[in-house]
Amino acid sequence: AFMMQLFIPLNFLGFVYREIKSALANIDEMFKLLKVSPTIKDSPEAKELHITKQATVSFKNVSFHYQPEREILHNISFEIASGQKVAIVGESGSGKSTIVKLLFRFYDVKSGSISIDHQDIKNLSLHSLRKAIGIVPQDTVLFNDTILENVRYGNPDADDQAVLAAMKMAHLDVFISKLPKGHDTMVGERGLKLSGGEKQRVAIARTLLKNPPILVFDEATSSLDSQSEKSILEAIRAISRGHTSLVIAHRLSTIVDADNIIVLDAGRIIEQGTHQNLLALGKRYATLWNIQQKSEDKV
Repeated sequence: AFMMQLFIPLNFLGFVYREIKSALANIDEMFKLLKVSPTIKDSPEAKELHITKQATVSFKNVSFHYQPEREILHNISFEIASGQKVAIVGESGSGKSTIVKLLFRFYDVKSGSISIDHQDIKNLSLHSLRKAIGIVPQDTVLFNDTILENVRYGNPDADDQAVLAAMKMAHLDVFISKLPKGHDTMVGERGLKLSGGEKQRVAIARTLLKNPPILVFDEATSSLDSQSEKSILEAIRAISRGHTSLVIAHRLSTIVDADNIIVLDAGRIIEQGTHQNLLALGKRYATLWNIQQKSEDKV
């Protein structure tokens, strides 16, 4: 009996030791991470981005690779004129998301240039560049806080009135009005208490609150069901008016109204034009469209 009584505490101490050892290892990794210096920094001569009215975005002969032996983008050139919506489509691995990363300057181009209103983003401060761009991602990150504070994250200095106005524009107010605690409802860890469509409305409200001249929609509806997708698309179209917009799309039905659609294949532009022009061309885009239409008809 004495040995059994001794065994239990020793077992418990062993468990505590392993947990402490694991926690210390995680803390050690955290400190290593904090010491990592970002490779992309402001140059000593970095200037603030100045946008006159609405931004024009230009990619000129852009090439990029993560490893030299595998090129991700090859000689990409396109322009999003002030107030236009340009969509980029292509299969997985074609380089769509890399274009977004380069626009935010998470990486620098290997050759060519990216400019906003004729200002090369390499010469701009990262703060002013990223302040000018709002993004609605595929997977919205929410914090375990109230809906109000999650939306305020788009502009931490905004007052409650501005946050509530952004919620209304994103059509969150109808959903919130049905909650017992309204906008003071906690969303849970990573927003588990909200549906996919509701999370995307929070992302849209955040972007509205930030009110940037450039909007990026990175497959913003690809994880939603058809009903949610339809209502989110209506909200996206509403906030896109008067903004320069870049849309990364998987479902072609979501970008039929784009001013220009760019088709990527293995990091190269193989077609571009309006929805109707590309259908009439009868090549890659038309093939993708027909495949997706047949797939949707079966559902």
